[in-house]
Amino acid sequence: METQENPVALPMRPHTILGVCEAIGEDFGFNPVLLRIPFAAGVLWSPSLTLAAYLGVGVLVLASRLLFPRTKAAAAHSAAPAVNAANEQSELANAA
Repeated sequence: METQENPVALPMRPHTILGVCEAIGEDFGFNPVLLRIPFAAGVLWSPSLTLAAYLGVGVLVLASRLLFPRTKAAAAHSAAPAVNAANEQSELANAA
């Protein structure tokens, strides 16, 4: 199987709302669900405060992405392990 790259920009993906949690997860290297759960719980507690916090963090993420864009080399380096994992899977399938 070949890996598929998603050329759609992060905020335009159908399964995200502005992509804030996913962007922070990508930047710091952890699962974005760890941020989505507290935001979801916060909506139950105080929707307006949680929405304001989410939009504020979204502005910070946007500013950091505009001020410090990722270089193509860094993006290619982060995509390389996914390609290697796909190659390992195909090698294991061929070996079996």
